[in-house]
Amino acid sequence: MNRITRHSVALLLSLGASLFLTACSSPEDGSDSDAVAAFNTTLDVKQVMAYVLDPAADILWASGGWVMDASGYEELYPTTDEGWDYVHADAAVVVEAGNMLALPGRAVDNDAWMVYSKGLSDVGLQAMEAAAARDKEAFFQAGAQLYSVCTACHQAYNPDILSKFQND
Repeated sequence: MNRITRHSVALLLSLGASLFLTACSSPEDGSDSDAVAAFNTTLDVKQVMAYVLDPAADILWASGGWVMDASGYEELYPTTDEGWDYVHADAAVVVEAGNMLALPGRAVDNDAWMVYSKGLSDVGLQAMEAAAARDKEAFFQAGAQLYSVCTACHQAYNPDILSKFQND
């Protein structure tokens, strides 16, 4: 009886795995219509920017570089492992925000938009690597690259937002 039970369990697991693999395989006709439905893109681009990307980017920019004012010179870089871990996590958010912006249902086009989305993810990875290495210069450069990608994308797709920042 014990052998039958083990055999039955093995058979059920094999059937379950086969069904799972069949269900997860891509359609034979090459249709992408199911791919769009697979992603929840309820948040539009403006909301992804406001709730996901902007807060993470602001933390990265506020955590790299230095300021000089009447009270003197101050470095903005994290000074503890926890601080570096915090900006590392925000850099990961930037990586994934690039992916989120490239999803069907959010991507504005398959041309420059995708280049900017990939650039966002790439620079997020650079910031993650710099934070992991506690490399201030590389972290600063990643922040500069992030600014460049954001500015170029806004210039192409939302030029009104640039004038908002120039007036601040």
